[in-house]
Amino acid sequence: MPDALLSTTTLRAGYGGKPVLQGVDLAIRAGEIVAVIGRNGVGKSTLMRSLIGLLPAAAGGIAFKGQAVERLAAHKRARLGIGYVPQGRDVFPRMSVADNLTVGASLLPPGTPFDIERAYGPFPILRERRAQRAGTLSGGQQQQLAIGRVLVGSPSLILLDEPSEGIQPSVVQEIGRTLVDLNRRTGVTVVFVEQNLDLIRAMAQRSYVMDKGRIVAELTARDLDDRDLVRRHLAV
Repeated sequence: MPDALLSTTTLRAGYGGKPVLQGVDLAIRAGEIVAVIGRNGVGKSTLMRSLIGLLPAAAGGIAFKGQAVERLAAHKRARLGIGYVPQGRDVFPRMSVADNLTVGASLLPPGTPFDIERAYGPFPILRERRAQRAGTLSGGQQQQLAIGRVLVGSPSLILLDEPSEGIQPSVVQEIGRTLVDLNRRTGVTVVFVEQNLDLIRAMAQRSYVMDKGRIVAELTARDLDDRDLVRRHLAV
């Protein structure tokens, strides 16, 4: 895909010499919302960690905005415009909400203005709780904080790993609506790993299906309307 914002070419990665990604090829256009789905343990989170740079590529390539980034450290990829929200959120529990957001701004290029409204606008609860310790927030509020921390860095691409995990359904729906709205208003590209069928169908414009460390299928928007088809790909 010549106009891809993010692409991988036969990407391989693993842990301790044990291969997990077995040659992943994907391409994401600017402005898309794309889900990566599949059974547990097929390599979805490994893919996300490889894309952001927390796990080095053993072979193959990763390109972002036309630049090869597979050898760049995670913080350098972040400064190019890749935001990452890990599975489990990883907020700083003893720090306030506002201080957590300030940490996100540290990834901005030197001299770039810090605008905390990038987080408070989409997630007003963060403004209300700005002095509260992050560790005392609910799971859904912590997820909003984790996404807000990425947003203050003004990313052009957001990677989310299991954003619905451990969150009550009503908050999951709210987060999904907010991300779709952000995509429509700002053009930010979103790639997310997910098991929640309703969130996948609410957010994704298309989807890659992973199995045994490879992309084995691509689902269109029409395919995603077929609940039974998507459920089969999510079967655990």
